Amino acid sequence: MESKTVLSKIVSTNGKFAEQAQQRLDNLTKPQGSLGRLEEFAKQLVAITEDQMPELDRKAIFTFAGDHGVADEGVSAFPKEVTSQMVFNFLNGGAGINVLARHAGADVIVVDIGVDHDFGSVSNSAFVPKKVMKGTKNIRKGPAMTRDEAQKCIDVGMELADEYAKKGYKIFGTGDMGIANTTPSSAIASVLTGRPVEEVTGRGTGIDNDTWDLKVNVIKDAIAVNRPDVSDPVDVLSKIGGTEIGGIAGLVLGAAANRIPVVIDGFISTAGALIAYAIEPKTRDYMFAAHRSQETGHRAMLEKIDLRPILDLDLRLGEGTGAALAMMIIEAGLKIYKEMTTFEEAAVANEIQSPEPRAQNTDNIS
Repeated sequence: MESKTVLSKIVSTNGKFAEQAQQRLDNLTKPQGSLGRLEEFAKQLVAITEDQMPELDRKAIFTFAGDHGVADEGVSAFPKEVTSQMVFNFLNGGAGINVLARHAGADVIVVDIGVDHDFGSVSNSAFVPKKVMKGTKNIRKGPAMTRDEAQKCIDVGMELADEYAKKGYKIFGTGDMGIANTTPSSAIASVLTGRPVEEVTGRGTGIDNDTWDLKVNVIKDAIAVNRPDVSDPVDVLSKIGGTEIGGIAGLVLGAAANRIPVVIDGFISTAGALIAYAIEPKTRDYMFAAHRSQETGHRAMLEKIDLRPILDLDLRLGEGTGAALAMMIIEAGLKIYKEMTTFEEAAVANEIQSPEPRAQNTDNIS
């Protein structure tokens, strides 16, 4: 599906469906609003799907993998070979994302969008070969990729969203793998939020102070050399981004076009979501922010999109691990909405619904 076609299908969610969901929530056997954000999640799902009783029976977490030329600058605690090694770990089911996705009942889809490794004919249904390039160029010296390559990365994500929507998947999660990818993500965060590089650059894989200083200078140099156009998100992606970041951006756009909720993982995933949001702000209606990462720039990007994270667990692994955890919370909200009885169904006196004070102990309805 062409990019213009996808973008033309993205519309703001319909407030009428949210209102109808709110009416049901307000008539469940509890004080109004007493289940907090669980109610918010259910209402958003109804508005996204335009289904009064949506299903989340098929879940997919897309872990996009790509290498980065900027790793040559020594900005990561690990060599770039770890990217391909971790792809095999994902496919063997041994990584953090595999464990948490199994717990959440989600399928892990591993997408080689830009790994500097020839995987040959990997025989694994979870592996999706969509290589646009064998790693980006070193952003300290020039653009990460051409504009055409950046658009191809976005197209990969949009196509996957369309494909898995047709397969019957009802909710997507985003994930990433790419040594040194917090460097381009910090660069994107700085450019698109207007915050200073120092304010949005974190420790990534656990670098020391000297390496952090180097990383900050590398990002400043990358922005100065490439001069990304803040009004053109594809230009920003092509000059200082990464293949997996582009793939995530495309997945978010494609999810919105297909009316599918998408759970954004951590720092790198949010960089992709921010690119998508800059391309089409209406995508925000379809996003759930899984968690607040330990990466310092994550908060700035979430605030730019106006997303409130669901969890705050000091996570900084990536892969989609936070998305898997948040999916379970989102699904809990939906179960409350669908399975909890209304006052009428339970024959419980509904005075408790009133927001006006009546009794001293309104949280006890037994």
